[in-house]
Amino acid sequence: MGVAQAERLLKSRWRTATMAAGWAFPADWPLAEVDDVCAAMLENTDPGDALVRLGRARAEAGAGLSETLLDLAALHAVLTAVSHVVSPDVDSLPARMLRMTALGWADVVTKQAGECAAEDPLTGLATAAYLRTRLGEVYRETPVASLDYALVMLRLDVHRASGWSRVVAMTLASDALRTVFDGGETLATLGPCVAAVLVRRDELLARRVSNLRVLAADRLADDPHVRPVGPAKVWVEQLPDTHAEARALLTSLGR
Repeated sequence: MGVAQAERLLKSRWRTATMAAGWAFPADWPLAEVDDVCAAMLENTDPGDALVRLGRARAEAGAGLSETLLDLAALHAVLTAVSHVVSPDVDSLPARMLRMTALGWADVVTKQAGECAAEDPLTGLATAAYLRTRLGEVYRETPVASLDYALVMLRLDVHRASGWSRVVAMTLASDALRTVFDGGETLATLGPCVAAVLVRRDELLARRVSNLRVLAADRLADDPHVRPVGPAKVWVEQLPDTHAEARALLTSLGR
């Protein structure tokens, strides 16, 4: 078996084991760093640097530490399996594999925590960290936050757009958000192509959502640099019953 074929086989088995263990977002799993780890393992070289890079990439993609280490445990199970039964177990991970991956993950999270300014410099919207803080305040102040508040979501279809077009498109969409929601609401960016507004539910909400949909479409249509970007998807997201569930919801919406 050739090296490339062996790497593909290991990657396939690793992915299968991770999905079976409960990886929540299959589309987020494939990364260039996954290939680097597979190559290091099969070449019998020190995988430390590759694992650090994988940990960093997982954190940057929004994966939590437990999810990241479960993925690593799936790889370890595949590498050591003597049968077709694979049982990922974080507790059985070799200390160095765990340490290097966790260090990479923590490096990114630490930097994010240190840089969590209230405002995103590109869009002028609040950061996801600030929105999480505001949600915590809302859930502490309002007994029925899930009934009194909602999230207005905006997501751009950017799979055909280049990096610069994505930035321009998100900037234009953010301007539409600020125009429609100008009454002190919390407007935040959750990802490169996702924004959210924390709003009170009232009789004007449906009209404002409709206005945002129209205005965002107009903004994007007016600029030739963002023609590869598809239409903005705008919808109202129901808040869950608890703050912990709301934080998890923000993570999933930002992916």
